[in-house]
Amino acid sequence: MDIRRRLQCMSFLQYFIWGSWVVTLGAYLIRTLGFNGSQVGAVYSSKGLAALLMPALLGLLADRFVAAHRLYALCHGLSALTLFWAADIRDADTLFWVMALNMMCFMPTLALSNTISYFCLDRHRLDTVAEFPAIRVFGTMGFIAAMWTVSLLGLELSHRQLQIAGTASLLLAAYALTLPEVTPARDGRNPHQSLRSRLGLDALALLAQPRMAVFFLFAMLLGVVLQITGTFGNPFLHDFAAQPAYRDSLVVRHPSLLLSVSQLSEIAFILSIPFFLKRFGIKTVMLISMLAWTLRFGFFAFGNPSAGGMVLLLLSMVVYGCAFDFFNISGSIFIEQEFGADTRASAQGLFMTVVNGLGAFAGARLSGWVVDSFTTAGVRDWQSIWLVFAGYTLLLAGLFALAFRPAPAPSAAQAPRSERTHP
Repeated sequence: MDIRRRLQCMSFLQYFIWGSWVVTLGAYLIRTLGFNGSQVGAVYSSKGLAALLMPALLGLLADRFVAAHRLYALCHGLSALTLFWAADIRDADTLFWVMALNMMCFMPTLALSNTISYFCLDRHRLDTVAEFPAIRVFGTMGFIAAMWTVSLLGLELSHRQLQIAGTASLLLAAYALTLPEVTPARDGRNPHQSLRSRLGLDALALLAQPRMAVFFLFAMLLGVVLQITGTFGNPFLHDFAAQPAYRDSLVVRHPSLLLSVSQLSEIAFILSIPFFLKRFGIKTVMLISMLAWTLRFGFFAFGNPSAGGMVLLLLSMVVYGCAFDFFNISGSIFIEQEFGADTRASAQGLFMTVVNGLGAFAGARLSGWVVDSFTTAGVRDWQSIWLVFAGYTLLLAGLFALAFRPAPAPSAAQAPRSERTHP
């Protein structure tokens, strides 16, 4: 099978696991188990807690000591076991720790899947910027397939969504072992390298450059945003069931079907990334992302299942594709272009750490606090909640426009890898 097809299969399963529960678990915890906003935020913050260390640590191992695809398989195998365990837990504190174990296994696989893809594309002399989006888009398809599976089977408020994710994780663990060997960089290392180089910590060197330090800072602050709709978007739509006029609407009965429009939008925006990056550069692309997040939350604030309100909900789903892809995917490609092959995996791990570690932990905790702050007698004021988040992203856009100074043209993303300067 063509290497691109094999990587597309990997990407599909990677995000099928993620999509099986990350969007719907919040509604299950609130409506089935009776958790409050802070408890839901705490469970989701386990992702950030795990990502503070694990992606960078396992990226370092993949760079220097262990074949990335084998490490990837081990992580998914262990992740599957914790998902099956979590499905039987009803206590908030216990669930937090079990999901933290799951995230310690799963979060590194996000960066490792990128590393495997970049390595294989490079080995086959395929252009990363042109080819990677077409691979990553299959991850979005997998995410959509999982959301539709869980919703149409009526499992959005059931623990069985975690069992579906566990089954897919076992399948991917087995598939990963059939992927091409991803050789650690130790085979060609210089015996006179410094200890820092041998440990793969050269990825931190670019943080000494002001533009890279600013990039990673705003990556962390945008990581806060990524958690908000993932945690509370589904509970928000389920809460329309409290209003008799909307109780039997499609939005209330199958909110994941509406939310999946966000992922359909991702497909189009993923494929547009090479054009936007080459034409406008990373700064403009990230600014577009931040403004799209502002629109996402603004449309949520005034949307509802009525005819007019439904248009706003649909627009919120459409702009999500731009908001997510123009930051998450473009950021990963940008980091790939800035680092050399010997620090590629640890650099991707560092990116995942600041976004899905520091950013995710803060985002899950703070969003839970915001939700509880606008909750009275169990009724959540979602309009105020979404407007708070919209204000945050608009402020971020203004600060980023002033603070970030991209490298002068021609950018590293436009040069062949062989011509780039390694840190």
